[in-house]
Amino acid sequence: MTTESPRWYKSSYSNNGGNCIEVAANLVAPLGVVPVRDSKNPGGPVLNTSAASFASFVAGVRTGAFGNV
Repeated sequence: MTTESPRWYKSSYSNNGGNCIEVAANLVAPLGVVPVRDSKNPGGPVLNTSAASFASFVAGVRTGAFGNV
């Protein structure tokens, strides 16, 4: 078990002040998860997803699989 805290960061593309998420990639190695949260509500809920699922999501965004979002 790890006592490491999430180190949250946003994409460099999120400078528009709009709808952004933050991720804490530092927990992939010790826990195998990528925590994700709404950057406008840092005290709100956190979605923990597997590293493989998050990588698949990012690949889909990059290829336009979700349309123009």
